[in-house]
Amino acid sequence: MNADPVVAAIAARLLARGEWLATAESCTGGLIAKCCTDLAGSSGWFERGLVSYSNRAKQELLGVPEAILASQGAVSEATVLAMARGLLARAPVQHAIAVSGIAGPGGGSADKPVGTVWIAWADARGAEARCLRFEGDREAVRQQAAELALEQLLARLSAPDPASPP
Repeated sequence: MNADPVVAAIAARLLARGEWLATAESCTGGLIAKCCTDLAGSSGWFERGLVSYSNRAKQELLGVPEAILASQGAVSEATVLAMARGLLARAPVQHAIAVSGIAGPGGGSADKPVGTVWIAWADARGAEARCLRFEGDREAVRQQAAELALEQLLARLSAPDPASPP
């Protein structure tokens, strides 16, 4: 994966603002955190990465309500939003990324086939989530999810703040 230019751009923006990033990852297993920490100097803007693979970890570490996991499952909009918001509330950071999905080769269903990944981004402006369907084997799904998560974070960091004057 060639996330280096994207991560470098994220780093530059966060450093310029004095802001920090944390990640909560399930199906990507820490790959987003790895991409971030591959960049020298990341200790100045990357605060922590949690691999919350089990439902218990999502509940204990991120405060995802058991009711959400029971009713909607780990791979859902409600879960990744709760993961991102929970991380933002628990870590001394201004930005959070959360990911949960089905990387395969098994585990898929008719409504959530292999390659289904939910990604959420949270900051002071709020949180948003997207459902994506990636093609390929387990590694390809994980890499595509990590890459898109970082690209969309960069887009969020690059967008003008609607609260600031023109």
